[in-house]
Formats: sequence, structure tokens, C-alpha cells
Amino acid sequence: MSAPSAVDAALVEWGERLFYPGNRIVRSAGTPRLSALSLGHRAAAVRARLEATVLRRAPQVMVRITGGGRGMATIAAHFRYIAKAGRLPFEDDRGVTREGKEALSDLVQQWRYGGSEIPTASARREAFNIILAMPRGTDPLTVQRAAREFAKAEFADHRYVMVLHAHQANPHVHLSVRVESNHGDRLNPRKADLQRWRETFAERLRGWGIDAEASRQATRGQRHSYEPIWRVKAHQEGRLRTRSASDKVSPTATRTREAALAVWVKLAQALVKSPDAKDRQLAGAIARYVQQTPAVIEHLRKRQRSSASFQGCNSRRARYPSVSEGVRTSSGSRCTGSITERRRTRPRERLRSARRSRLRPAA
Repeated sequence: MSAPSAVDAALVEWGERLFYPGNRIVRSAGTPRLSALSLGHRAAAVRARLEATVLRRAPQVMVRITGGGRGMATIAAHFRYIAKAGRLPFEDDRGVTREGKEALSDLVQQWRYGGSEIPTASARREAFNIILAMPRGTDPLTVQRAAREFAKAEFADHRYVMVLHAHQANPHVHLSVRVESNHGDRLNPRKADLQRWRETFAERLRGWGIDAEASRQATRGQRHSYEPIWRVKAHQEGRLRTRSASDKVSPTATRTREAALAVWVKLAQALVKSPDAKDRQLAGAIARYVQQTPAVIEHLRKRQRSSASFQGCNSRRARYPSVSEGVRTSSGSRCTGSITERRRTRPRERLRSARRSRLRPAA
């Protein structure tokens, strides 16, 4: 058994790598950070994330950029879509809620002339359209409250408008954000920003009593690659000519999943040495969770295929005992020998034998 302090130190070291990667950029004060807490509090935060992920299987939040307007005409069309032409109430960055066609027209004019004028058509993006969603069964009003707090934390210097859609299966909020801030800075979100947005939204949901998580795909061992919205719509309308890969199979994605799997192993090894029975139970739950992840299932399938191919190679070696390294079977795996290489050596041996016979003195 390890001392509790040693277990906490290992949890913090490996848990931060799993849930708080190094490229994470934290800007808002409300986003959870572990560095400012004591070792015990940081270990408790990691345990809470582990329990939510492997025990309760807390639902994952979805924060997604669905597009953006290049000009006021496109932005106004999106406003009409999310507000259903004024039938649904919409809320702006001041917290004012309105509805109706006239109110929607006033909003368009405020965006057009609020700051640098947005032309009817523009070559650059002037707004970002974002969706914040939770699975079926989540209270829509709580999703709206969390989205409101999220927008205030992340886009305090920007104009934005948000609309709740509770009439569909998954409650979600449409959020449109003006690219240019009140100070003239332009919004340019990157991958790390999107992950931070997910974590901020999940934290706001937990503050309202909703169990929510925002772990990365690599952390969950997921391989699925989600298609952009424009590809989904094009496929539905029959305009899509090519299909993208359904799984993330690039070397970078594979290495990221393998690194996350190694961290899961380190966490389980640290918890199984803990004197606390709950920690040891959590270690067992981690082992069961990891074995059920798509990445591990696919890894085991590859090992089985590789083992079957190796057994096929062994059967060939039994038939040809003098084979050497380097041939490929029909399945693509390498056997440990080659009959052709063996045949290539026979002419050389005959040539050497002929040379020796010519150099041998006559009797």
C-alpha cells in the first residue's frame, strides 16, 4: 500500500495530463483550474472527474461551431432561422429578451452599425454560429441558464444573441457571436478554445445540478470522426459526392489515443495501491471502462488478426523448414521465411561448386 499523499500526487500528475492537457488555454475566471489549489483539493478534483467518467458515465456536452455569416445578409438569415422568423424569444448580450419580426429587424440594424459597419456581403467572416447542446432528458431551462453564463464568461466584449430550442429531442441553444469585439479585436477560435468552451459549459451545467462532462475524444478512446455540418446537409439533400473517413486513423490521432490509454493505466496503478477501499474500487472501474472503449476494442481485434496471421506463418514453416525472413502472406502480415529466397541461393551454390571443380588439380 502507498501513502495517501503519494496516491494524491500520482493522481494529480496523471489526472492533469488526462483531463487538463498542456495546450489548454484558460482565459475566463470561471473555468476550472487545478494549479491554484492544494494537492488534496487537486486530487479530489481528479477523483470527481474519474468517478463521473467511469462510474456514472456522465453525458458529454456538445459545443460546436456550425458556421458563420460573411455579410449582414447571411447573418440576418441565420437570425430568422434560429428565432423562427420572430416566433421564438431571443436574448442579446445585455440580457434583454424580445420576440417578433420588428424586434428581429431592430437586432439586425444593431449588429450592422454596432461597431464597424457590416456590409450586406463580406469577404471575411463577421459572425460565428455556435450550438450548445445536451442529450435528451436534460431540462431545457437549465441548459439555457448554463448557456447564458457561458456566453457572459467567454464573450463579455462581443455582441451575441442566443435562442433556446426546446421543441426538438435534444435541448440546445443557438448562439451567434459578432466576430469584432467592442475594442476592435476579432474572434479567432482554435481547437484549444473549443475544448475550453466545452469545459466552461460543463462547469456551468454542474453548477446548476446537471451531471455533465467535457473530456476529449482521446480520453474516452473514441475513434469516430464527426462530419462538418455542411457535409451532413449536403448528404441529406443528395449533393454530397464523396464521403470522408468515419474514423480518425491518422498517426497523430493514434498516438494521442495511445498516450491517453497509458495515462489511464498509470491512474489505475496508483489507485490500486491506495489504502482507501473506494480508490481500489475506482481502479477496478477504470479497468472495466478502458476495456470497453472503442480504441481498446479495435486494438484487441488487430492483435487477434495478427495472432491468426502468425499462426498461419508457423504452419507454412512446418512445411518448409529451411525458409528465412521476409515474405508477406496473402493477409498482408510477414511470415518468418521465403521459399523464393531459398531458391535464389541454389544457382549461386552451383556456380561455386563449378568454380571449385575447375580449380581442383587433376589426379
